[in-house]
Amino acid sequence: QVQLVESGGGLVQAGGSLRLSCAASGSIFSINHMGWYRQHSGKQRELVAAITNGGNTNYADSVKGRFTISRDNAKNTVYLQMNSLKPEDTAVYYCNCIAELTTARGVHRVYWGQGTQVTVSS
Repeated sequence: QVQLVESGGGLVQAGGSLRLSCAASGSIFSINHMGWYRQHSGKQRELVAAITNGGNTNYADSVKGRFTISRDNAKNTVYLQMNSLKPEDTAVYYCNCIAELTTARGVHRVYWGQGTQVTVSS
């Protein structure tokens, strides 16, 4: 199994910044995709940003130019730097990865973190 532990959420004023971190641990052979999703109250979970192990990134239009995703492959950790935060960024943010276990080579599964609340006040 893979455990994803997120940190860095909290309360911030509009225009401020937060940095989310997510560390993956377990019997990991490899991780390809790592990403951040968010879920607004009463809505479906949506992609915020994703990054491959080669460094290719993808962003939701609503966060382009404000958020930056990065990863440290040696630490199996992904980060989300969020700048110029807006009240509409308020949501629970979830870390996600697609990983291959040492005990299940060739099988790639999706894993989720427990979520961290980000609240942006106006």
